[in-house]
Amino acid sequence: MHDIRLIRTDPAAFDVALARRGADPAASAILAIDEHRRAVQTRMQESQTRRNEASKAIGMAMGQGDTATAEALKAEVATLKETLPALEAEEKRLSQVQEDTLAALPNLPAEDVPMGADENDNVEVSRWGTPREFDFTPREHPDFAPALGLDFETAAAISGARFVFMRGQMARLNRALGAMMLDMQTAAGFVECVPPLLVRDEALFGTGQLPKFAEDLFRTTDDKWLIPTAEVSLTNAVREGILSPNALPIKMTALTPCFRSEAGAAGKDTRGLIRQHQFDKVELVAITEPDQSEQMHEDMCTAAEAVLQALDLPYRKVLLCTGDMGFSARKTYDLEVWLPGQDTFREISSISNCGDFQARRMNARFKPEGSKKTEFVHTLNGSGLAVGRTLVAVLENGQQADGSVILPSALVPYMGGIDRLEPAA
Repeated sequence: MHDIRLIRTDPAAFDVALARRGADPAASAILAIDEHRRAVQTRMQESQTRRNEASKAIGMAMGQGDTATAEALKAEVATLKETLPALEAEEKRLSQVQEDTLAALPNLPAEDVPMGADENDNVEVSRWGTPREFDFTPREHPDFAPALGLDFETAAAISGARFVFMRGQMARLNRALGAMMLDMQTAAGFVECVPPLLVRDEALFGTGQLPKFAEDLFRTTDDKWLIPTAEVSLTNAVREGILSPNALPIKMTALTPCFRSEAGAAGKDTRGLIRQHQFDKVELVAITEPDQSEQMHEDMCTAAEAVLQALDLPYRKVLLCTGDMGFSARKTYDLEVWLPGQDTFREISSISNCGDFQARRMNARFKPEGSKKTEFVHTLNGSGLAVGRTLVAVLENGQQADGSVILPSALVPYMGGIDRLEPAA
């Protein structure tokens, strides 16, 4: 959500920032609605004031025996009582129109976000690790992992496309990865949480998924939604609240299933684990004071990168351009892991600073030390990491010519001493 006061102050700058996101100018339309709303609000307040004045004057006129004036005042009060509900309804309608208009607009990009139309315009910031050299042609995980316990056929028979059934050592690897990530993120200062997987409309509105991205979500018959990411539950933990400054920053992490309809991804990554309707993810969320969020953004990237480094997985860090950022983000880094089967880097974590955009939608505030006024907090979120995609990276980078997979040493304690996955006989 955007601050209407900033739009009033500099509408041209607002439209310029929207243009960087590829959005059409909106300031004049918003200000026209705002001006109309404020005019109605002024008329409503003036009518309420006049009604109160006239009501008092009736008693004075009656006390002075001025019946004619009293009757005229009574007629005026009756008219005002009839017109006020219409004005109140109009003010409420215009307020909703204004809120809906503002809510449909994406967050404005930070000044250091590069201009661009899509992922081709993203800027590589750094790389870590060296891709392994194979003495055979590396395969994609759907071509060798079924023999290790990755069962797509059974999942399709049960649930349809974009689901997986994991068995034995593969299920254990999935669990091991999630446990390792949680241990590392709690060691980095994030408090482990177990949040709800079903949320109400206002929670998804607060983080920006609703109303624009409803088709990407799964809805239950009692009008709740399955979370697409634990970001929704964790970030909304501070909704409608006023925090004290000594409570900030708040750092949370959670390992949860996530559910996405992938409505806009028809034909993309139809094989394997890259794009599933249900997947596990370790999420990182931070709530900060405004002047803390930029450093927190960097710290969250470091926390996510640490997992990739511990697993010895080559990756690169990318700063997203204006055309590739998510709706709620003002600045986003993607971490892309090397997948030898695809001979390319693929996103494994997206870490975003949302500024006060989500906080305004949630009405999440804090009271600075010594101040009587509240301010909106800043919110940040990111994957630390997506478990399924990390599993893919472990499989593809550790694959051997005989179909087995050598596991990173950091995972061995979480696998009960198992350091290699062997294909079924």
